[in-house]
Amino acid sequence: MTTIAVVDYDMGNLHSACKGLENAGAVTHVTDSARELEQADAIVLPGVGAFDPAIQHLRSRDLIQPLKDIIASGKPFLGICLGLQILFDGSEEGNEPGLGVVPGMVRRFRHEPGITIPHMGWNQLDLTQPNLTLWQNLPPQSWMYFVHSYYADPADPHTTAATITHGSQTITAAIARDHLMAVQFHPEKSSTAGLQILSNFVALVNSQQLVGAS
Repeated sequence: MTTIAVVDYDMGNLHSACKGLENAGAVTHVTDSARELEQADAIVLPGVGAFDPAIQHLRSRDLIQPLKDIIASGKPFLGICLGLQILFDGSEEGNEPGLGVVPGMVRRFRHEPGITIPHMGWNQLDLTQPNLTLWQNLPPQSWMYFVHSYYADPADPHTTAATITHGSQTITAAIARDHLMAVQFHPEKSSTAGLQILSNFVALVNSQQLVGAS
């Protein structure tokens, strides 16, 4: 049975993410133990809130380097919302350095007439890596649920896996590189399409386990 470790660092309710993964057939294990993260088949890093407290909470649990090492190892990894942003070098929201595993910065939305900040509600994905496993069986331009005032700006545009448009701004909504994936939206709150994404991640992890066992 596939075990997916969900990182517990006091940055949001983990229940809905766990439930979505469990509905897709995974066993979830909420933990802040580096050893337990290393032993899991895959990692999910959810999160809501501000950038600096997230990094500080990870640091207080001695999880910064273990997370970097796990990502470098090629273990399947899914970041959600704030869990995407802290993968970057830093954020205009705060002063702490991010994990730095994805080159680039997290930036604040520009104010312009007719848009709301934070960007809150449903928006349609434009898939820039349409063949990504995470997007399998998704309807074209699926609607996902967002709540954020800042967005990831990768240094390498090829890292972007999906974009959205908010006002006149087209911004990164998801990134993917090898087995590292992260989304700005909340798949666990995004109805059937969001649950399909979680199911696709579980299927990816299962396929890796089969390859490893063969």
